[in-house]
Amino acid sequence: MAAPRTASPRRPPAPRWPRLLLSLLLPLLLPAPSEGLGHSAELAFAVEPSDDVAVPGQPVVLGCKVEGTPPVRITWRKNGVELAESTHSSLLANGSLLIHHFRLERGGSPSDEGDYECVAQNRFGLVVSRKARIQAATMSDFHVHPQATVGEEGGVARFQCQIHGLPKPLITWEKNRVPIDTDNERYTLLPKGVLQITGLRAEDSGVFHCVASNIASVRISHGARLTVSGSGSGAYKEPTILVGPENLTLTVHQTAVLECVATGNPRPIVSWSRLDGRPIGVEGIQVLGTGNLIISDVTVQHSGVYVCAANRPGTRVRRTAQGRLVVQAPAEFVQHPQSISRPAGTTAMFTCQAQGEPPPHVTWLKNGQVLGPGGHVRLKNNNSTLTISGIGPEDEAIYQCVAENSAGSSQASARLTVLWAEGLPGPPRNVQAVSVSSTEVRVSWSEPMVNTKEIIGYVLHIRKAADPPELEYQEAVSKSTFQHLVGDLEPSTAYSFYIKAYTPRGASSASMPTLASTLGEAPAPPPLSVRVLGSSSLQLLWEPWPRLAQHEGGFKLFYRPASKASFTGPILLPGTVSSYNLSRLALSPPCDCRKEDATNQTSTTGIVIGIHIGVTCIIFCVLFLLFGQRGRVLLCKDVENQLSPPQGPRSQRDPGILALNGVGRGERGQLGRGEKCVDAKELEQLFPPAGVVGPPGARPTQDPTTPIRCEETQLSTLPLQGFGPLDRRATEAKTPCIGPVAAPLPLDSGPDLLGEGQVTQLSEAPAAQPAHSGQ
Repeated sequence: MAAPRTASPRRPPAPRWPRLLLSLLLPLLLPAPSEGLGHSAELAFAVEPSDDVAVPGQPVVLGCKVEGTPPVRITWRKNGVELAESTHSSLLANGSLLIHHFRLERGGSPSDEGDYECVAQNRFGLVVSRKARIQAATMSDFHVHPQATVGEEGGVARFQCQIHGLPKPLITWEKNRVPIDTDNERYTLLPKGVLQITGLRAEDSGVFHCVASNIASVRISHGARLTVSGSGSGAYKEPTILVGPENLTLTVHQTAVLECVATGNPRPIVSWSRLDGRPIGVEGIQVLGTGNLIISDVTVQHSGVYVCAANRPGTRVRRTAQGRLVVQAPAEFVQHPQSISRPAGTTAMFTCQAQGEPPPHVTWLKNGQVLGPGGHVRLKNNNSTLTISGIGPEDEAIYQCVAENSAGSSQASARLTVLWAEGLPGPPRNVQAVSVSSTEVRVSWSEPMVNTKEIIGYVLHIRKAADPPELEYQEAVSKSTFQHLVGDLEPSTAYSFYIKAYTPRGASSASMPTLASTLGEAPAPPPLSVRVLGSSSLQLLWEPWPRLAQHEGGFKLFYRPASKASFTGPILLPGTVSSYNLSRLALSPPCDCRKEDATNQTSTTGIVIGIHIGVTCIIFCVLFLLFGQRGRVLLCKDVENQLSPPQGPRSQRDPGILALNGVGRGERGQLGRGEKCVDAKELEQLFPPAGVVGPPGARPTQDPTTPIRCEETQLSTLPLQGFGPLDRRATEAKTPCIGPVAAPLPLDSGPDLLGEGQVTQLSEAPAAQPAHSGQ
């Protein structure tokens, strides 16, 4: 099939300039040969194949036209496989594909249905067109036939039929085998196969057929009879929506038909709105019949929920129905990739941004082959950015960005030209990496073999061996330095290093990569807590360390009684555990609180006796006040002399003791010497000393079988109105007794370390101190 001929545009006559002037200006006006760098070198599609529906047995033409530096070779792919030359199809001179007789799969012959791509290639690279889906025209049987209907005069009748076909069938209606009059405003035909008749009359009665037709076939539905009865009673009827809008999913530029059929008496008024409150607009909007909303040339902005309302005239009585419209848009480019030229060893970057509904997926092709991340190729920002680092001659190609979603696909291409300057240095040699510490690695190398005079420096490329290439970073090094200490690294981590030499004209190719792992380091000790399980067992608890378990490290546990200096251990524990139980611990003998030093003993005794004196004074003063026995005033000073051991001059004793019973210094001097004081034995009977057992009135004796209590003892007093509070320090007594403990020992680095030179220290924590008290 010959391509249609087009007339060449008429050229205006050239001005008659002198030949000399023309010869001088022509080199300036005409573009210089670009050798593939100009626009003429780019391969681009002027025409791409589009989706189509073919009739079996009929010819099909898939359009393709390519621009670029000749010679250009054009081939076709079907479902990703190159089409072989055959008598069944031909390649036209302009690059289009002609299928002589479209066929379906029958008798073992393959079907021509599928996805087709036009492939163009020249010496600079290869490009692939968008995918065009070719399908055979079909027509199914009716799966919904119109149904017989009975209506009243002035009412509404509705017929519907449904059928599938490619391309979408055209639906028309016949009444009594005659096409209905489309000029009758009471007859409304909707594109989806619905016939509505409003304001029914007797002459509307008859048999209706649905007729569906496309390039594949014509089909006629079963007949459905419409019977129109006499006029209604004219009684009031609530507005009712017989049929509301359906949920629709369309592609941009199609037509949306939102149906709404309402009845009632009086006839209701049908109105439309959007559920989100946005205006429907007027452009491309029309109302068909008495309430059907038609939106032609839909866009993504038309997506939403549409509400049909049937209102009784003059009132607020209404009925509503709603349907959702989803409009999809095929992928289209907001930013195309641009062809670039870069020196060898540098980085090339292409950016491609596409939009559509649903959002399109972006893939990259290199000379027609899918390009994935890996090595020196990186894809970022949902594949919208392609980065190629350390480019070389093998990276020269045409790169395509393909954006695709359920509504369609688009492609855009760009070419990468690698500039390889003569005299560039070779790659650095003998690259070695040696671990210096847990955070440092020393990298050394030798200068390249050739062309080293123009080197202005080196660039060291660093990344974790387990990280993707896009997480690589660089550090610059002076040209006179052939080693570099890389710091701020993570312990026990493998790193990859390679180096490039740079000149004013470009970079060398990359050296061979080398790997090195940083040394391990002793981690900080985890917080340790201790729980008492019994009289001879403890449980040690600490936080789990996943990183330590990954490096096959572990713990060493040491413990000792608090009364001993030497530790027991080590107990080797894996890095996966976070607790350990110590059992069968030897108990320390009960402490003897009487062995406290003289200072503490004197201080404690003074506090206890002072408390007894104060309480005695308070009791007897209260008794005196209650019974009015003013003659038996308690001589607190004499009582104090009888009960208190010598603790210093009298002036150092607390004067507040006498003030507690309401007797000041002036009153104390008025007491007569002959007045009787309370006997000390009476006090002992009323208030036996702590730790003394025996019946009241008996001589206090110490029970030899009762050990002295070492636990804390708090003395509380009942506040008396009119008296000052006692000093808290005088009501507490503490005995610093300590039982058996389990204490971890911090570990130092040494030959007995666990797991690749790592040591875990269990930090010291206060152990439980069970008290030993008498029965």
